[in-house]
Amino acid sequence: MATPAESLSDDTPHVPVLLGQILAAVSPVSGVWLDGTFGAGGYARALLDAGAARLLAIDRDPEVFSRARAWAPRYGDRLVMIEGEFARLDRLAADHDALPLDGVVLDIGVSSMQIDQPERGFSFMKEGPLDMRMSQSGPSAADIVNRADEATLADILFRYGEERASRRIARRIVAARAEEPITTTTRLAEIVQSCLPRPRPGQVHPATRSFQALRIAVNDELGQLVQGLSAAERALRPGGILAVVTFHSLEDRIVKRFFQQASAQAPRGNRFAPEQIAPPPRFEPVLRKAAVADAAELAVNPRARSARLRVWRRLDAPGVPVDAHALGVPRVASFLPTDNPGKERN
Repeated sequence: MATPAESLSDDTPHVPVLLGQILAAVSPVSGVWLDGTFGAGGYARALLDAGAARLLAIDRDPEVFSRARAWAPRYGDRLVMIEGEFARLDRLAADHDALPLDGVVLDIGVSSMQIDQPERGFSFMKEGPLDMRMSQSGPSAADIVNRADEATLADILFRYGEERASRRIARRIVAARAEEPITTTTRLAEIVQSCLPRPRPGQVHPATRSFQALRIAVNDELGQLVQGLSAAERALRPGGILAVVTFHSLEDRIVKRFFQQASAQAPRGNRFAPEQIAPPPRFEPVLRKAAVADAAELAVNPRARSARLRVWRRLDAPGVPVDAHALGVPRVASFLPTDNPGKERN
């Protein structure tokens, strides 16, 4: 079997974060696995090289599969590439006669490969169209920025980006688009930057939180995450592994709360209320706390600095419906005039 480094050759543009920790936590690898966020294929290839008999690779970005053609044939029918959303991974796995699964890996958020393509519009560091669509279909970031009302824009920036200056930025966006539509990443970044103090050394770019918020809104990332966690729970066999990598506090909070609820720890009783009987646990931890990148990985891949890995094992208790808002998904009003009045996202 290949080592994590040997699993990745020159035709893989980006090394996946926390790969060594994932392989150590899920070893020994066998059976049928699913990579719900295929991207450049780093996790998929490492799991196949580590012993997975078959791996389903899901991604909603059709471009990733054309990039994989250079190396995918070496795995033959052990690698099954599927265009779709990981929120539906249980149904996609069923369509390929792959249930129950022995393991699921999810790497949440935008990939480095997408960020590094200016034409995709994810990065404020490079000139490109204000797009941000992972699936390359549906409303874009430009649609939101140019069509949502000021209050909704502020709500998106605050709830999805945790941007304290959200109202000021939304007001400036609305004023700027009245003069000329905002269609490029650099123009939006300049507008946001003009609303905020110059960053001190070591601080993130002023547009970071706003771009994160718009990307999450465009792709419904938090709603997809909740649905994906539930789909993985339905798809895994008892004893199967679910490994999730997150990159910011909103994602990690949802994953942490999902597993807390799934572990079914009953609140302790007190003199005012008797101890409640907890439902049977549906997951148990493989790692007692989230794993993070070590110094060696950070030296090679600085983007790993915010990554958190949580790994849990499925038990035999049946899955239950989950409340997205109870897990921490913000309530945000629909952001395009064509949406149904009064409808909320997530």
